[in-house]
Amino acid sequence: MEPNISSIFEQAQDSLITLRDLMRFAVSRFRQADVFFGHGTNNAWDEAAYLLLHTLHLPIDQLEPFIDARLTGHELAECLNIIRRRIEERIPAAYLTHEAWLGEYRFYVDQRAIIPRSHIAELLEEQLSPWVEDPWAINRVLDLCTGSGCLAILAALAFPEARVDAIDVSEDALSIAQRNISDYALETRIHTLKSNAFAAIPNERYDLIISNPPYVNTESMAALPPEYRQEPEIALASGEDGLDFTRIILHEAANHLNPGGLLIVEIGHNREALEAAYPDTPFTWLETAAGGNFVFLLRQKDLPGGR
Repeated sequence: MEPNISSIFEQAQDSLITLRDLMRFAVSRFRQADVFFGHGTNNAWDEAAYLLLHTLHLPIDQLEPFIDARLTGHELAECLNIIRRRIEERIPAAYLTHEAWLGEYRFYVDQRAIIPRSHIAELLEEQLSPWVEDPWAINRVLDLCTGSGCLAILAALAFPEARVDAIDVSEDALSIAQRNISDYALETRIHTLKSNAFAAIPNERYDLIISNPPYVNTESMAALPPEYRQEPEIALASGEDGLDFTRIILHEAANHLNPGGLLIVEIGHNREALEAAYPDTPFTWLETAAGGNFVFLLRQKDLPGGR
């Protein structure tokens, strides 16, 4: 009979000595338990390194200098606890550490909001070049479905003259967004607002609208790993084909963009369904590290009702 998980962790408390020991133990346990990755890492080694270095208050990108360091009894207990919680509770690492990273930028997060991750982030780091010729000419930006506020913050940093409206239907998410905005000292430039899509801003117009909306279809929602079920369903599910919220954006965005304005939306794996639903819409698909099928761009004049 194989030992139960309590026995395994009790033995670990008495046997493991160095960070290298813990890394091997964590990777073995993650693989044995078949935990799912995808909230910042994509494999057991990187997940273990991040969780352990964070727990030990060490730089999360510097494992090697500390790999053979001996741990105190208290440190070992804390590390084993976070490994065990990751396995037993299936809580994503970002919720365990209350932080998520987009490139070099750190954001606070907890289970009131979706974990920051978006292909739009890398596009903002390049100031949306070449689609935005003059970043200083962008004066107003809307981040629709802001969640933790991460894209609103990156947009404010990318476009130094812009005022940003960060909108979400969830008050819980907006409280997290406000915390992150304060962490970056951007309170005077980013305004949070509760709204169901554009409802609370009927007369506002922007130079740029960005959105990482809910886009998981019904079939995929039913198959989500437990880790993704820890996130708010409202931030993930978007109807039978995953396009319910994207349709709202496409039908209303033209009325909220200035002439020449840009709409940029992330839609997950729904490109084929989107193009089938809107065969006459000239989507431009933007290249990211993951490929060119996940983020589209439209100019104001190319949207329904645009001119």
